[in-house]
Amino acid sequence: MLSEVYYLVRSKSDGRYLTAHPNVDASSYLLLFRENFDALSYLNTHAAEVANRFAIELIPGTQLGSLLKRWGFTGVGIVTDPLVPKVEFLHHN
Repeated sequence: MLSEVYYLVRSKSDGRYLTAHPNVDASSYLLLFRENFDALSYLNTHAAEVANRFAIELIPGTQLGSLLKRWGFTGVGIVTDPLVPKVEFLHHN
C-alpha cells in the first residue's frame, strides 16, 4: 500500500477531502481511488450537479499516514467500484 499512488477528491471551496462515515459514530474515512478516472466516475455518477466544485489530487502511499494523522481520519476507504459504489474500509492505527 505504501508504494502505490492514490487519488483523492478535495473541495475547491473549503479544501476538505471527500470522506465516508460508515458507522453512526463520528469516525470518518478518507476515500481513496486507484485511478484518476475512477475518482471522476464517482463524482459524475453520484454528484454530477456539483462535480465541478471538486478537484482530484494525487498522493503517494508514503504520505498517507501523515495525512490521516493531520486531519484526524479513522482510516481509509478504498473505492474498488466507483459506480456501485463499493468501498473497502481499512482502520489506521
